Amino acid sequence: MMRELTYYVAVSIDGFIAGPGGEFDQFLFEGDHAADIARRYQGTAPTQLAERAGFPVDGGPFDTVLMGWNTYAVGLPDLPDPYQHLRQIVFTRGREAPAGSDGVEFTDRDPVEVVREVKAAEGRGIWLCGGGALAAVLRDEIDRLALKRNPVLFGAGIPLFEGRDYAPAAFRPTGITPYESGVVLAEYVRA
Repeated sequence: MMRELTYYVAVSIDGFIAGPGGEFDQFLFEGDHAADIARRYQGTAPTQLAERAGFPVDGGPFDTVLMGWNTYAVGLPDLPDPYQHLRQIVFTRGREAPAGSDGVEFTDRDPVEVVREVKAAEGRGIWLCGGGALAAVLRDEIDRLALKRNPVLFGAGIPLFEGRDYAPAAFRPTGITPYESGVVLAEYVRA
């Protein structure tokens, strides 16, 4: 059985994964949703932050995380090797690997080609962490969506999928979980 690629990400109700300046501080990180989602998607917090908070990092649904450079750079300079418990692949063109990033694979290869190779190898799920441009490139490779819809409007910013020049794709819901905090975890599988 081939491994699945899941685009697991926080998103505003108007479809943005970050605001116009790349900000995401309006997303809710605390509330009744936090522990449940952290349990379901164990291992998706940066290793050092998870350890400080007492969250386990092993045994989650993913063993590989994919990021574009801008998503990866959010943690710099403090977290140059953010998900030490996962295989980390960062797609970038012409960027230098920062000091302390020994556990991160940087590549300028075609993301679709890389994802197909990773899917064909043994292992658990693959997590697409972001961003919107990489998600658009990998759109046809995404098997599942796990969207943490936050009760905020950004109005502009980085969309869930950058660009709109692609054919429709159908997904069917596998679970919709609303929380008192206003966050809704919406999970889908490719139809």
